[in-house]
Amino acid sequence: MSTPILICDDSGFARRQMARSLPDGWDVDISFAENGEQALELIRQGKGDVVFLDLNMPVMDGYQTMEAIRQQDLPCLVVVVSGDVQAQAREKMLALGALDFIRKPIDNDKLSNILSSYGIYSGERHSSGARLKKAQAQHEASTDKPNAPTSKEDQLDACREMVNIAMGRAGENLAALLGEFIDLPIPNVNLIESNELSMAIAEINRNDSVSAVSKGFISEGISGEALVIFNDTNSQNIVELLKYPPSASSDKLALEALMDVSNILIGACLNGLSEQLNVAFSHTHPVLLGQHQGLSTLLSDNVQRWGKLMAIEIGYAIKSKDIAFDLLLLFPGDAMNHIYARLFNDGLVTQDKESL
Repeated sequence: MSTPILICDDSGFARRQMARSLPDGWDVDISFAENGEQALELIRQGKGDVVFLDLNMPVMDGYQTMEAIRQQDLPCLVVVVSGDVQAQAREKMLALGALDFIRKPIDNDKLSNILSSYGIYSGERHSSGARLKKAQAQHEASTDKPNAPTSKEDQLDACREMVNIAMGRAGENLAALLGEFIDLPIPNVNLIESNELSMAIAEINRNDSVSAVSKGFISEGISGEALVIFNDTNSQNIVELLKYPPSASSDKLALEALMDVSNILIGACLNGLSEQLNVAFSHTHPVLLGQHQGLSTLLSDNVQRWGKLMAIEIGYAIKSKDIAFDLLLLFPGDAMNHIYARLFNDGLVTQDKESL
């Protein structure tokens, strides 16, 4: 008898990646959900004996979904599959009843070992393994999304998932340094003209005075610029959280804090992108673009030359300390084709088994 499997993730790319990572011989019937609300309904319909659950999703995220599963005593086993691998995130989900926690991108051998250790998958091969192929084919047909994205929407979805994984890596590093839980958002990915960037960011960051640190990076046709933008009202809170000795002026400590946090965020995020794209980025030294200035002043000289660009905004927050800052990854238009080519030929897709 086949096992009802539910894959819940807001990214179509991630859902297909997860489906391909399931053991070849596992006799399963797969259903898909884009958020926790959809997942709960499918579980009630008996379509999710085993649930693979993402954390960062719209409508209802993984934490809310897991709480609802527990409160309603729904009959399912949950394995969290997420780019957010902070210790606090893992502890919270396990306390709510999740079986285990798998880091994205998925290690197929680790997944099989986890399924076997809980008696979910015996390792035996079944002739009915074709159900997996059939379910994937039906899903891809119903969503009109083949294995390799062809539309801009599909490409942006794949890039969003790539950044989601890298974002989680940066959040994990920052959480370890600060000893605080980092709230991670769904990355905002857009194709815009460079002269629209200031306006787009102003919709996210409405503060009149900000500080920003910039770091350039380049590798094999892929170049870009990373910016960390801080609200000036956050500076003292960050200094206190980092517990610097009071041996310098407040302005000097604030600058040191901005540079340290920026190096951690940008470095970890770029390392996450490097691993997925199979490239090695060369980094420039971090540069303070300015302190206590208007946002348009900080950005105008850095991106106007690019024309069209892909702008990725990640809004990190430490709610317990009333701290928020934005990480921006900016790629010029001519770098996007290289990203797509590596993502679907050399990067994430190569971690899957042979295409079904």
